[in-house]
Amino acid sequence: MPFIPEGFRNEPFTDFSKPENQEKMRKAFEKVEKELGKEYPLAIGGEEIYRDEKFQSINPGDTRQTIGTFQVASLEDVDKAVRTAYNSFNSWAKLSPYERANTMLRAAEIMRQRRYELVAWMVLEVGKNWAEADADVAEAIDYFEYYARLMKAMVDQKPKLVEYPKETNEYRYLPLGVVVVIPPWNFPLAIPTGMTVGALVTGNTVVLKPASDAPMMGWLLYQILREAGVPEGVINYVTGPGPKVGTPLVQHPLTRMLAYTGSKKVGIILYEEASKVREGQKWLKRAITEMGGKDAIIIDSSAELEKAVKATVVSAFGFQGQKCSAASRLIVLEDVYDKVLEMLKEETEKIEVGLPKENYFMGPVINKKAEDKIMKYIEIGKSGEGRLITGGEKVDVGYPGYYIRPTIFADVDPKARIATEEIFGPVLAVIKAKDFDQALEIANDTEYGLTGAVFATDRYKIEKAKDEFFVGNLYINRKCTGAIVGVHPFGGFNMSGTDNKAGGPEYLLYFTQAKAISEKLD
Repeated sequence: MPFIPEGFRNEPFTDFSKPENQEKMRKAFEKVEKELGKEYPLAIGGEEIYRDEKFQSINPGDTRQTIGTFQVASLEDVDKAVRTAYNSFNSWAKLSPYERANTMLRAAEIMRQRRYELVAWMVLEVGKNWAEADADVAEAIDYFEYYARLMKAMVDQKPKLVEYPKETNEYRYLPLGVVVVIPPWNFPLAIPTGMTVGALVTGNTVVLKPASDAPMMGWLLYQILREAGVPEGVINYVTGPGPKVGTPLVQHPLTRMLAYTGSKKVGIILYEEASKVREGQKWLKRAITEMGGKDAIIIDSSAELEKAVKATVVSAFGFQGQKCSAASRLIVLEDVYDKVLEMLKEETEKIEVGLPKENYFMGPVINKKAEDKIMKYIEIGKSGEGRLITGGEKVDVGYPGYYIRPTIFADVDPKARIATEEIFGPVLAVIKAKDFDQALEIANDTEYGLTGAVFATDRYKIEKAKDEFFVGNLYINRKCTGAIVGVHPFGGFNMSGTDNKAGGPEYLLYFTQAKAISEKLD
């Protein structure tokens, strides 16, 4: 049943057109840059642990800057983190759900107070511009607030069972145990916050392993949770590469659940590992995954073209296309195809690429490996899969970093690699459709099913898209990115994951198990 989290309001975004907010950002950067290059430990049961093997988080927009040095957890650390979380479970699970929820609300307030600092760290660590980073922090605050109120609703709004003579019957939601949280680097605060809070507020304990490209944001989340009152051992922080740290965490027999967001390749591996029953394991592990997309926007001949093109550019190139929800395919009906291409080229070439700290719309991609992969796909496009109409090259912005110009290929075959494989970068494949039915057919011809958008004023076509466009999040006459907690519950179909609808009224149920209790009356 859907629960209603009473009193929830979405956190407003910061208006950076105001000089006073610009000044707050400048001061935040000054503060954060004094902290760059420090070393950070593992945190297990409140104990800070340093290891001989380490790695660094680097600013992708200026690779001369080291965000921090972090530890590579050993197998012994992995075992210790899971066992510590397991031993902390009973006390946290028995705590009043209201008290757990209030702890999350305190964390939300701490995050509000540190908002500009968190934005500055994120801009430097993953290369988001100010607005993208601020929206990420706002979403994290929303997760604290929404899930806290949702937990209270689950207590107050229990499902009504059918009455039965001479019995009283009730329904309870119990936490599961140790939840391993493995988030991505592209929403380095919002997504780990959402998955971690979902686990904690329902009474589970957590081992958080942030992405190796964004360990600083994971450390800041850990600190906020501890300051808010989450006990040591209930939240644990470990870092290191996925195969060495993430996979063993999932394989551990005391792990009860996996909460993962990231690539399809890694998600499939972890999903399979979670499904295996190992010696000493007393349960079938639960796994929720969100694994990316090859998202399509359809522009119908009835669409308001200017609105559609502007939304497409933001959807495709916001945060350099490094969103699982980003538009990577644009399907245009043939009678407006040439006009849309002309407008799309013009709008895209207005985009300036530069240093995120200086708040350019587009900054760098996350690292050299990503840059190489994206450039490989651009070369595939140039080799005959499409007609390059803009971009297709790296950009020198005056700083050492991984900058790629927004790239559009036209006349792409729906079966082409650049139209079917997830690139995760600023590359858009434009495909011509003879009519709306073919456009829907092309849109659905993918192994993914995360987000999509349709621009049309024809009511029949809009309703047809609602029925037949097979994605977890469908948007009509708006961009296909920017899901808002509580407004657009987020998650997709097929190889986009298990469609658990983060930020939705049923999300917390995945972190619980139901218990029915019946008492016979005389």
